[in-house]
Amino acid sequence: MADIADGAKLELQGSGSKPYILKNTGGVYSCSCPAWRNQSIAIERRTCKHLRKVRGDAAEDARTGAAASGTGTAPAAKSAGKAKKAGASPDAAETKEAKDKAPPLLLAHSWETDVDLTDWWMSEKLDGVRAYWDGQRFWSRLGNEFFAPAWFTAGLPDFPLDGELFGGRKRFQRTVSIVRRQDRSDDWKELFFVAFDAPSVDAPFEKRLEHCRKWMEDAKPAYAKWHTHERCKGTPHLREELERVEGLGGEGLMLRKPGSSYEAGRSHTLLKVKSFKDDEARVVGHVAGAGRHKGRLGALEVELRNGKRFSVGTGLSDAEREAPPAIGTVITFRYQELSDDGVPRFPSYVGVRIDAVPFAAAPKAKSKARA
Repeated sequence: MADIADGAKLELQGSGSKPYILKNTGGVYSCSCPAWRNQSIAIERRTCKHLRKVRGDAAEDARTGAAASGTGTAPAAKSAGKAKKAGASPDAAETKEAKDKAPPLLLAHSWETDVDLTDWWMSEKLDGVRAYWDGQRFWSRLGNEFFAPAWFTAGLPDFPLDGELFGGRKRFQRTVSIVRRQDRSDDWKELFFVAFDAPSVDAPFEKRLEHCRKWMEDAKPAYAKWHTHERCKGTPHLREELERVEGLGGEGLMLRKPGSSYEAGRSHTLLKVKSFKDDEARVVGHVAGAGRHKGRLGALEVELRNGKRFSVGTGLSDAEREAPPAIGTVITFRYQELSDDGVPRFPSYVGVRIDAVPFAAAPKAKSKARA
């Protein structure tokens, strides 16, 4: 069967007067047909009959993960279809499937200044993609596989590690574009796997971190390392380190409670500290640009889970304005605070959230605000 080269487009005539446009953007395939656009699953897991016609069922099954189920439909899409027939929403089916597949990760709460963090373990919050190494493969927070090349994973242990696929500060979107590829490309040479915990080791945090350190220093994997931590000496020290990290382009800090266990789900033994808040929103529209942005995207119209709508017009690169995130994509954005109406003030685009379940927001109580 034929394929679509990276960065190339292909026109395929459908039943309408205009042909459908098939693309390969960084190893992620898309089609302009309604069947592809209206699926309530992550864009890298979508397929359609046009992509299958060009690439073949075997290639599409392998790419979307349908091969394991022995079907010609991606597992999430199949679950969504069954849910629709049963009267449930596709998003509910996707959420249930995500919970079933997701690795048992420890998740953080935000620090609300109500906890004295003296003597807690402090580290930089890496602006990368969370990844769970199960001893053989990498998985996202939602249980989607990251297709790392064999040379990238060489030297990693046969026990689980919790960490981050990290391409450096201010390179979040580039990191996302690499890890979402499904062709195990050489672009992975731009990344490191930074391990900060060993979930299967039944011991306090300090011993689990030491387990990570010892393995990395003994095995010396070419593309992995352990994440260093230091004791927080108090709030002034915390503020000073936060200012230093953010000044370098870092996202913030993570604090681990001394002697704490590894537990699945959100825990107050792991706290994130940042100057800006962040959240997720679903893209519902593209606002045309004006002035220097005429002829391309001016802003993304997005919607929160509670139905609040607003525009995000800053933080987007020229390349992202030329090829903006598709309708239905979940993005991450930063903001300073919420207005009295509950709309984020001064929102700034961060990037596409590849490990988030697509969602349908509440049908009522929508409002708009300019970025």
